[in-house]
Amino acid sequence: MKLKIILVLSFLVMKIFNVTAQNNSATLSGLIKDKTSKVPLPYVNIVLKSARDQKFLFGTVTAEDGRFNFTDVPSGNYLLEINATGYKLKLQKVFVGTLSDFLDLNTIDLEEDINALSEVVVTSKTAEISAKMDKKVFSVTDNITQSGGSVLQSMQSLPGVTINDGKVQLRGNDKVMVLIDGKQTALTGFGNQSGLDNIPASAIEKIEIINNPSAKFDANGNAGIINIIYKKNKQEGLNGKIGISSGYGALWERKANLPTIRPQYQMTPKMNPSLSLNYRKNKINAYVQADYLYTETLNKNEFVTRTYDDGAIINQQTVRNRDTHFTTIKSGIDWNYNEHNTFAFSGLFGSEKIIDNGDEPFFNQDYSERLRLWRFLEDELKTTVMASASYEHKFKEAGHRLNAGINYTYHREDEKYFFTNILPTYTGQDSFKLLSDEKVIDINLDYVQPLKYGRFETGFKFRNREIPTNMQFFPGQNSPIDANAGGWANYKEIIPALYSNYIYETNKIEAELGLRYEYVKLQYDVNPNHPTYKSNGYHYTEPFPSVRFGYKINDKGKITAFYNRRVDRPSEVDIRIFPKYDDAEIIKVGNPALRPQFTSAFEIGYKKNLEKGYFTASLYYRVINGTITRIATTIPGSTLIYNVFQNADESSSFGVEAVYSKEITSWYSFNINGNLYKNTIDAFTVTNLYPVPSTYYGESQEMVSGNAKWNNTLQFDKTLKGQLSFIYLAPDIIPQGKVGSRFSVDLGFKKTIQKGKGEVFLNATDIFNTLVLQKNIKGQDFSYISKDYYETQVVRFGYSYKF
Repeated sequence: MKLKIILVLSFLVMKIFNVTAQNNSATLSGLIKDKTSKVPLPYVNIVLKSARDQKFLFGTVTAEDGRFNFTDVPSGNYLLEINATGYKLKLQKVFVGTLSDFLDLNTIDLEEDINALSEVVVTSKTAEISAKMDKKVFSVTDNITQSGGSVLQSMQSLPGVTINDGKVQLRGNDKVMVLIDGKQTALTGFGNQSGLDNIPASAIEKIEIINNPSAKFDANGNAGIINIIYKKNKQEGLNGKIGISSGYGALWERKANLPTIRPQYQMTPKMNPSLSLNYRKNKINAYVQADYLYTETLNKNEFVTRTYDDGAIINQQTVRNRDTHFTTIKSGIDWNYNEHNTFAFSGLFGSEKIIDNGDEPFFNQDYSERLRLWRFLEDELKTTVMASASYEHKFKEAGHRLNAGINYTYHREDEKYFFTNILPTYTGQDSFKLLSDEKVIDINLDYVQPLKYGRFETGFKFRNREIPTNMQFFPGQNSPIDANAGGWANYKEIIPALYSNYIYETNKIEAELGLRYEYVKLQYDVNPNHPTYKSNGYHYTEPFPSVRFGYKINDKGKITAFYNRRVDRPSEVDIRIFPKYDDAEIIKVGNPALRPQFTSAFEIGYKKNLEKGYFTASLYYRVINGTITRIATTIPGSTLIYNVFQNADESSSFGVEAVYSKEITSWYSFNINGNLYKNTIDAFTVTNLYPVPSTYYGESQEMVSGNAKWNNTLQFDKTLKGQLSFIYLAPDIIPQGKVGSRFSVDLGFKKTIQKGKGEVFLNATDIFNTLVLQKNIKGQDFSYISKDYYETQVVRFGYSYKF
């Protein structure tokens, strides 16, 4: 019956996240000289004409130094006509492609009394999805079904993106590097991802997905890069936008609590006011973006059945009611000192206050006896401060530039847990406190030299990162907490890196060849009294090449090929030595002996522009050495399970991804995308050292998995738009088990009011409450099945006004 309802709705209310069709343009520049004397020629008339019909498009004269430039020249073939008194009229073919924003024709020599006209080849370039080879760009404001939510929620409808257990995955892999305005920050994690579910989408202008990053990006993130671009307006004068959204989640109870625990959250309220201001005058552009997000959330409602080889069965539930206050303020100023020099300064402040009230009951097989009630209160404050300064020097040639910048990030994690350990015969009180201060300095230098058929870019980056942590345990009577595992640890990381890229483009060929060379030294010092772990670390010097090639079949179709090598270094949390007790009997622990995983990725793609639409398809293969994953083991005589990060052996995925977008009529368009892949995990053996050595033998696994999304847009009239989105995620494997399939439907409406300055929206996510995270885990002498009925169904509404 649900399926029938879904099919009917799909025809009643149907392009979520319109992909930004990139009308590519470039700045064209050059230098005119006398061929004999090599003296620059001022005041030379230069005209740019269409190669097809010789139609005049642009005109200019050279400056006193003989230089000229044309801005905003669309991609295509042109004829450059150069005319100076006493010199021969010169005609030169020019091709403007899609890979470079600046093209330098270098020196053009004029001869006296000579006329020549070259034959011109006529081609044209139609705007298409990801016309540049490196990325896809999506506007957040076009995502009606997720308006008023978080950045994480906004991503779940993007092609190739899935959300699993609170993490973003690209093509089924969660090793994604997340950037903010092109930089790694503690707000979203260095080399990993965090905090995305608490960044309001209202603060974001667009999201860029880079499946095959070039050598100019940091080498980590084997699945790719997601770049989150904050809003910043550049209109003259004072302007801005103010908005407020609200909503309610967990509208009804999907699965009732086990007996004797506190109620789970229902009808959870949300509130998100936002303000963006921008002032631009003469040489100054100043901006500020402020957002506050308050949300109550049923953050977790997981039911687990553990079965042991000796016949013991334990049923448990973890319910976590969460209150979150998240404040972000981003501000900055751009100063155009003169036409060649620009300075930019920006700062970001983020404060995330989390209060979790959790209950975790444990019952025997038939629920006749409660074995334990683990009740906890988490009080956590995360504070992030980021300051950036950058300098850009523009040389006389357009697009020829030098950039330098420094970025400092400070992130404090102040976390306290208070536990009540209730057993049949007694009650104990336990607690712990964690304090972690992260300090990161990034220094970068980048140089770009436009060429006649592309550009050359090179640069240097240096990172110094330090994270001292201190964990103090305060166990009560008969506590499951290992008080000896506390103490201090210090994470130190130094990474200098060099890169170079050469980009080449003609009317048929697109190519990029890049190499990044990184040296990494990681030192992890551990409290010498720790019962299991000792100080550890690693270092390497490795090359990370990237190759990209494109062949334009015609003005509508293109074939592309990619190769890159990347690395994923363990995050500080992955190697953190302290056990975490938000689950009393399935305990997560880091591993300081963890090593990086290295990935080689290959891809072949095809892109075709259609009448009012496009089609893309990619065939990809990715192989990972030293796969990072969690492995669960037990110790003799105990039912406690320890989930420890380990390096498994090799894993790989081979798949195909396709996107088809089409405007059927002026009122209905759709976007359908799918990803089908085969995951393979080789056999491996690892030994968890904590709390005592325990070995796990993982068998070889493989499975065909994937996902499909059907996004529809219905334009009711000029001011009212509706969207309906269907998402299906197939079952998949993980190194120690499987995850189940998931399915959801999202619906949204947006109406423009107040002569285009105002906007209201209403949406609902997971309207049938079908999205449940399921896992099957198999250990050496146990197995468990979990189903998490966390909050996925949310109704939101809001209003914004531009001024």
